[in-house]
Amino acid sequence: MKILHLDTNHPLLIEQLNALGFTNDEDYTSSKEAIENIMHEYDGFVIRSRFKIDKQFLDAAKNLKFIGRVGAGLENIDCDYAQQKGIQLIAAPEGNSNAVGEHSLAMLLSLFNKLNKADREVRNGKWLREDNRGLELDGKIVGLIGYGNMGKAFAKKLRGFDVGVICYDIKANVGDQNAKQVSLEELQSKANVLSLHTPETPLTIDMVNTSFIDAFQNPFWLINTARGKSVVTKDLVSALQSGKILGAGLDVLEYEKSSFENLFKTNCHTERSRSAIKEMPEAFKYLISAENVLLSPHVAGWTIESKEKLAQTIVDKIKSFVIQNERSD
Repeated sequence: MKILHLDTNHPLLIEQLNALGFTNDEDYTSSKEAIENIMHEYDGFVIRSRFKIDKQFLDAAKNLKFIGRVGAGLENIDCDYAQQKGIQLIAAPEGNSNAVGEHSLAMLLSLFNKLNKADREVRNGKWLREDNRGLELDGKIVGLIGYGNMGKAFAKKLRGFDVGVICYDIKANVGDQNAKQVSLEELQSKANVLSLHTPETPLTIDMVNTSFIDAFQNPFWLINTARGKSVVTKDLVSALQSGKILGAGLDVLEYEKSSFENLFKTNCHTERSRSAIKEMPEAFKYLISAENVLLSPHVAGWTIESKEKLAQTIVDKIKSFVIQNERSD
């Protein structure tokens, strides 16, 4: 069985697949069109987020049996069409769920204790104790939307605090000893903190908008380590300005594509660069200047340990898939 690797990953991924008898080829630079021309030679491929896997790509992969995505979500793959063609989709949400849980907690505690603001001030010779008086997490109600691997990992981290944890999910009966499952309306009536742990789907794109935010009874803190498109940034900014959202920890943004860096290019003097500067959304300008907003570059699940865990999960699932296929044959 031949596997094509389209993104670099932890070395154990290819090492262990080689040991299992797979033929592993690597191509990290060719264009999507060039890859399409050779995909008929492969039984499977492994990808992170290099490019979209659409119908045209899947049709070119005439002998494809599986796709392995070294990550949690599958939104860069046309899943419905792949499944129609009998292609097994393999993801690894177990691999980085602990990392996401820890990052979510870190963002929340940093916001509550104004750690980034205080650190910056001390480095600049300011010793402002009263201005940096923090909040305690104990006694708060933390609401989680999405209670799969990531939500469960965060809820587990919260067990060391005297907090109430509630969750909402479109699937029934997913609550456990760490979080009570409730309706969305109950979550919005009780939560002091909202943390998102949802995939990118038609239901979650633009989910956190003005009407959604206004439905919360209490002012609340927002943590998003899920997908940037779930939050309408301009509506988030309006809520930050009004005080309905008290602060936000954002590991993901709707602006985080390859053009993200262009928003900050101020040293070039070409017409093109000046145009790029003008395109920085006003809402984003507010986020990068707000003291009650904490930003990170989509790294919640991006730890030294999770890189290895993700790779190991993909190896184990590919092995299991092949064994099941051999038994059915």
